[in-house]
Amino acid sequence: MARFGKGVVYGVLTIFLLALIISFLLSLLLKWTNIQESSLTWVIFAASVLSVFIGGFVAGGKGKERGWLIGGTTSLVFTLLVFFFQFLGLEQTFSTKQWIYHLGFLLAAMLGGVMGVNLSSSNRHAD
Repeated sequence: MARFGKGVVYGVLTIFLLALIISFLLSLLLKWTNIQESSLTWVIFAASVLSVFIGGFVAGGKGKERGWLIGGTTSLVFTLLVFFFQFLGLEQTFSTKQWIYHLGFLLAAMLGGVMGVNLSSSNRHAD
C-alpha cells in the first residue's frame, strides 16, 4: 500500500511540474510572438493530456502493480485539487466541458499507469 501512495504522490507532482514548465514555455511564446492564446487551445489541451499521461506513467512505475488503478487515482487526485482550487479560490464549479476534459485526463492517466507498470516490471525481469 505504501508503494501505491508513493506512486500517486510522484504522479501528481509530475503532472504539476510539467504543467508549470509548459505554462512557462507557452507564456514566453505568447509574450514574444504574435500568436494569440485562442490559437493555442488544442496545443494546451494536448500538452495537458500528455502531462497527465506522463504523471500516470510515473505513478505506475513507482507503484509497480495495478497500473489502471494507480493511474486513475493519480488523475482523480489531480482533478480534486483543481476542483478545490477553482471552487474555493474562484467560487466556480466545473463546467460540462471541464468534466469532459477531466474524463479524458482520467483515461490518459490510466493508460499511462498501465504502461508504467508494464515497463517497470519488464525492467525487473531483465535484471
